[in-house]
Amino acid sequence: MTVDPWGQPHGGAPIPQEPASPVRPFTVTGGRTTPRMQLAIEALVSSATTAHFDLSGRPPEYRAISSLCRQVRSVAEVSALLRIPLGVVRVVIADMAAEGLVQVHQPQLDAGKPDVTLLERVLSGLRRL
Repeated sequence: MTVDPWGQPHGGAPIPQEPASPVRPFTVTGGRTTPRMQLAIEALVSSATTAHFDLSGRPPEYRAISSLCRQVRSVAEVSALLRIPLGVVRVVIADMAAEGLVQVHQPQLDAGKPDVTLLERVLSGLRRL
């Protein structure tokens, strides 16, 4: 018994690995390599659409990301689970966020930043030792 990419048991022959096409990622993003918004790889993504929302007119990547993100996932996790290059996933998720199809929860980059005066006092105390 083998295991599929999502960790589910799969009976029979191993799942064939399709070679990555050098054209496909370029096609998916329309040739763009940078997302429309800053998107950290650890940013959390959740689907903003309901289960019965019709995405049939959207690219298959949109449908896959929307379905996968019914549970909150990081951008890196979406890339790994869908086997799509990280740069492509970042562009697609940014596009989807602009259209209101997903919600992106960016990490607070300034949160937890140490106070400079506190660091200077600690350094001064260490030097006195």
